[in-house]
Amino acid sequence: MSQLNDISLVAQVVVFKNTRAFDQLVKKYQSAIRRFFLHQTLGDSELSDDLAQETFIKAYTNISTFKNLSNFSTWLYRIAYNVFYDYIRSRKETTEIDAREVDAIHCTEQENVGQKMDVYQSLKTLKEVERTCVTLFYMEDVSIDKIAGIVGCPAGTVKSHLSRGKEKLAIYLKQNGYEGN
Repeated sequence: MSQLNDISLVAQVVVFKNTRAFDQLVKKYQSAIRRFFLHQTLGDSELSDDLAQETFIKAYTNISTFKNLSNFSTWLYRIAYNVFYDYIRSRKETTEIDAREVDAIHCTEQENVGQKMDVYQSLKTLKEVERTCVTLFYMEDVSIDKIAGIVGCPAGTVKSHLSRGKEKLAIYLKQNGYEGN
């Protein structure tokens, strides 16, 4: 039923340019998209909000390209994934150190902010694609098939990323005082 509602809202946006219909889509998915970016950016809430906003702008401007070949949420996560990797590529082109990154590292070293920061620190040990797969699967409860559509690789590769990511996280957390049960 939810997918039918999403399709109806998309149709209203495309056919009638109904911005209120798009507002409903934003309200429905903004928390999940912001949370996805929060995990990808290792807790940088300002950057997460900026990337989420950019995702919804791109979704709105390209909504007529949505072909209903997947769920709207999968299509939206794919846009979010691309927005994040565009951001990463633009960062790699510059050699300057971002002040926020230095502040985050300094803050983490100066204050033990607890388990939440430990999770973000452990996520830093993962490759970007592993972090994306782990975040979507374990934190957002997205299926492996949907993740495959989002990151653009086969389901078996997603499973490999999840396995490697889980193993790296376990090693990091064990080395930092967390014992597995």
